Amino acid sequence: MDIKKEITGHLFAFITIFIWGTTFISTKILLEAFSPIELLFLRFTIGFVVLLVVYPHRLKVKEKKQELYFASAGLCGVTLYYLLENIALTYTFASNVGVIISVAPFFTAIFAHLFLEGEKLRAQFFIGFGVAVIGIFLISFNGSSNLQLNSLGDILAVLAAVVWAAYSILTKKISSFHYNTIQSTRRIFFYGLVFMIPVLFTAGFKPNINQIIQPVNLFNILFLGLGASALCFVTWNLAVKILGAVKTSVYIYMVPVITVVTSVIVISEIITGIAVFGILLTLAGLFISELKTAAKQKELKE
Repeated sequence: MDIKKEITGHLFAFITIFIWGTTFISTKILLEAFSPIELLFLRFTIGFVVLLVVYPHRLKVKEKKQELYFASAGLCGVTLYYLLENIALTYTFASNVGVIISVAPFFTAIFAHLFLEGEKLRAQFFIGFGVAVIGIFLISFNGSSNLQLNSLGDILAVLAAVVWAAYSILTKKISSFHYNTIQSTRRIFFYGLVFMIPVLFTAGFKPNINQIIQPVNLFNILFLGLGASALCFVTWNLAVKILGAVKTSVYIYMVPVITVVTSVIVISEIITGIAVFGILLTLAGLFISELKTAAKQKELKE
């Protein structure tokens, strides 16, 4: 691979993760004024409109079955993932969700192995996964002096990680269709918004205009819509296209560090010693698993 192109891919991945690592904080703030589905619909509507303005060309799908991949990606990567994440944030700490979401590469590797003829899973992979799960368990006690488990929020965050892994596999498949990245991302957003409609009716969708135009809320909504949605989905998909799903997913390991630091600085969340230890275990488990992947890639090259 061309060095310049590879550097560009890493830059896209870093920008994406840096912004995504702070979105948990913006979301946590906005959930005080909006319901999870209201926030979700607002941010992706903004993202869809922005992508339409930036590249107003209709995507003509070559084969009808490809629409199923776009629809599935919209359901997993937009509707289900962010709905699970937003609801999780109403029950647990932003730092908890940020760290737990970082286990997504484990599930991505499993799905790739099952559906994309991925690498054979070895013992080291499961060792790393086990270490990370212990870390997640410890993180769940964060901020609680009597070690009370934030079970519902943390379980929803794990489910969100599973759904994101499915989205990663679908995105890899979609990239093989060789469509324009902005067009592909916009199509995924479209299906994500369509799948939200039934939830809008059942959840009582009534966004308050007065709340939206509040400076703090407006800033965070625009940040999520323009930066975390319109920009980051494009840069992430470009990174996957350049580097591949495996290399790009490594950047997810940075999410908990960014989230924990920003949650302490911005919304004054308290990070306990046991939570810090849990974070270290989670990251250690992720890196143990990734070392296995890197070693095997070296063997294949030789």
